[in-house]
Amino acid sequence: MKISKNTCIDIISALLVSLFTYAALSKLSEYSTFKSQLERSPFLFHTAVFLAMWIPIIELTISLLLVFAKTRLYGLYASVVLMIMFTEYILAMLRFSYYIPCSCGGVLSAMSWNQHLIFNIFFTMLAIVALILQLQSARKQTLSKLAR
Repeated sequence: MKISKNTCIDIISALLVSLFTYAALSKLSEYSTFKSQLERSPFLFHTAVFLAMWIPIIELTISLLLVFAKTRLYGLYASVVLMIMFTEYILAMLRFSYYIPCSCGGVLSAMSWNQHLIFNIFFTMLAIVALILQLQSARKQTLSKLAR
């Protein structure tokens, strides 16, 4: 059974929406813990209040962008960027930090840092695949419109 590009894009987008929405709502429901963990980060303590407020908002905004076909491309670009940033943060913490606080909420906080790194790499790759498929689909649509 062959799955179409659009179906793959829809499935990956739904997974990303689930991830970002869950992460954002977990952070908001445990806001004081989330902010406290950011304040303990050796790299983020000076921007903890700002990040604690804006990360969940950004995650929910990206989720909304991914839901609608007209804004999905923007959502996929933003997903890739955000996942790369989160992954780089984990890599920096693993490599350079003596203390590694977990600022994730819910089930994600139960993962080890190495598990979290693999999880993030997996979702980053999914977002990249969906972005490439979306760009190919958009290019094909543009070419077919030009051919008319």
